[in-house]
Amino acid sequence: MEEMTPSEWESLCDGCARCCLEKLEDEDTGKIYFTHVSCKLLDAGTCGCKDYANRSAKVPDCVRLTPENVRTLNWLPPSCAYKLVAEGRDLYWWHPLISGDPNTVHEAGVSVRGRVYGTEDEVPDADLEDHIVRWPALLPKRARLKKRPA
Repeated sequence: MEEMTPSEWESLCDGCARCCLEKLEDEDTGKIYFTHVSCKLLDAGTCGCKDYANRSAKVPDCVRLTPENVRTLNWLPPSCAYKLVAEGRDLYWWHPLISGDPNTVHEAGVSVRGRVYGTEDEVPDADLEDHIVRWPALLPKRARLKKRPA
């Protein structure tokens, strides 16, 4: 991973946008809880950042993934290609690098498309625990298949 070029590194992103969901951490246990509330810069339809180049300036707590931190971040979803590669595991059939199609992440039900309730600007922090959902930490059945369903 450390030897990848910047464009190779960026190509690992499958475009699911699960990492762009707001998360809560239990201070006592360290357990991470995903919400269906997204970053204010997420375009929930395309699952892309509305201002990727300037995201760190506009969202100071936006975490840039690096070969070093993907090994330690406890909130990456189980389907995250960065996490899979760091663990020496194969990418799933629906990853655009495997399928050749950026839409397979949506077809497999892995992306946040159609599942975002609102943005961090629309939902107060005090209400986030009312928006906890389990699905971002799970992998849909069709996404776990060995190959693309016919």
